[in-house]
Amino acid sequence: MAGGYDEGYRSCPCFWGKTPGKLVRALADLIPSFHGLHILDAGCGEGKNAVFFADRGAFVRAIDVSALALENARSAWDADVIRMCTWEQADVQQLAIRESTFDIIVAYGLLHCFRSRRSIVDTIKTFQTGTKIGAYNIIVAFNNRKQDLRAHPKLRPCLVDHMDYVRMYANWRLVHVSDTDLEESHPDTNIMHIHSLTRILAKKSCENGSCAT
Repeated sequence: MAGGYDEGYRSCPCFWGKTPGKLVRALADLIPSFHGLHILDAGCGEGKNAVFFADRGAFVRAIDVSALALENARSAWDADVIRMCTWEQADVQQLAIRESTFDIIVAYGLLHCFRSRRSIVDTIKTFQTGTKIGAYNIIVAFNNRKQDLRAHPKLRPCLVDHMDYVRMYANWRLVHVSDTDLEESHPDTNIMHIHSLTRILAKKSCENGSCAT
């Protein structure tokens, strides 16, 4: 898997900025403290979400396929916070995660970088198995409704339907679900563009909380 963002990481020391994602901030309103929680940030990029959790006392396993993203992360953040995270260069699709390991699993901008729907389903199943009962998943991904890829010439996203993602979490309590347009530009091209974006914040409510195929 290649994320398609390395040109951006080369062009800017903090391509994604330092503000954590909307659903990460929303989760902070639901959980009074992250202290001592075990969190997986899958596709962590330069660490804006990982550092948010680590700065609040969580133990964060931050994984990205891009060595450049992790290089930027290590230089962008305070050394004390960096040490609170375990940074790994790896393909998330190859991860072996033990059952009921994590209190929170975050996949922000990751799943559409896979090559097939099957890979997306299998990875979400792995996330769900690795999540403790009563714990949370955050999924944010491009869907197939509207994508302007002029600003991402090397990205070849796997686009699935918004409701396909929702069905994968049918056995979970859906705290937040949305399909909205994200208008943004990036510092390497400054091209304003739009992505249709699925956002899901879900709570595992039973032992059988695995996704549908």
